Amino acid sequence: MIKVFLHKSFSVALALLVLFSTVSFTIEKHFCGDILVDMSFFTEADKCAMESEEIALKKSCCKDEIDVVEGQNELILSYYDLDFEQLQFITPYVYSYVNLFEGAPKKIIPHKGYSPPNLVKDICVLDQVFLI
Repeated sequence: MIKVFLHKSFSVALALLVLFSTVSFTIEKHFCGDILVDMSFFTEADKCAMESEEIALKKSCCKDEIDVVEGQNELILSYYDLDFEQLQFITPYVYSYVNLFEGAPKKIIPHKGYSPPNLVKDICVLDQVFLI
């Protein structure tokens, strides 16, 4: 049961790792002077009220800053792309990992089918022998 749970949790973790390594997004920030007015992850940042006045006055104290976080584009890794030293490391690692989770041997209970004899009298009380 624990082997199945570990397998599923590692599978989910690796799937999330692949998902988050390939997602790209932008972070857009709007500053009015040195003060951060708005920050947005996926949409355009809201402009402040002073920017509409600045257009009329032709002065600019507002600025937009855009940070782009690029995701990974190439996920293809082939066994043939690895060099000999990497293969020397990966082969024993995979072998030891596969053999790490061997099941425990089934316990044999020799007296499983044994039923105790019927007691007519309590022998411990009759003989006055008690475990202390």
